[in-house]
Amino acid sequence: MVSQKKYHRALGVYGIYEKNNQLLVINKNGGPYINRFDLPGGSLEDGESLTDAMQREFIEETGVEIEVVSNIGTIDFILPWDWKGFTHVHHIAIFYSVKKIGGEISKPDQFEGQDSDGALWVSKNDISDENASPLVLKAFDWLETGQLGINLVNYKDWLIKE
Repeated sequence: MVSQKKYHRALGVYGIYEKNNQLLVINKNGGPYINRFDLPGGSLEDGESLTDAMQREFIEETGVEIEVVSNIGTIDFILPWDWKGFTHVHHIAIFYSVKKIGGEISKPDQFEGQDSDGALWVSKNDISDENASPLVLKAFDWLETGQLGINLVNYKDWLIKE
């Protein structure tokens, strides 16, 4: 019997903060991107606007206070993830260009739902399919080309690095 696929839909906002050809990323400690570099960002809280969520998530995960400069666009990914009865995650990511207006990179406070072990700068040469989330890979593509693309990216052989 062929098992039925069951998708968890995740919608989040993510910030691209670039300086000196490097991207500010977090060390992810949960979810399908665990033990990989990921972009600062995440889900909205009830009643929260997209840009308010972006600012909150960025400071919670990096210690850096940001201003949202522009909406870059939206892209989606599907990858296998065995979680709470789901077989896959369909991740819809809204990307923003952001700039620093305060704070410093610091170890984030740990609380339920915190999935950042801290932030660091990486260059394109530092990342690969093995150590970065699809969000980071797509962010570097955007930094190089100015385009996100419009097509779903399906990572059929995604490895969760627990």
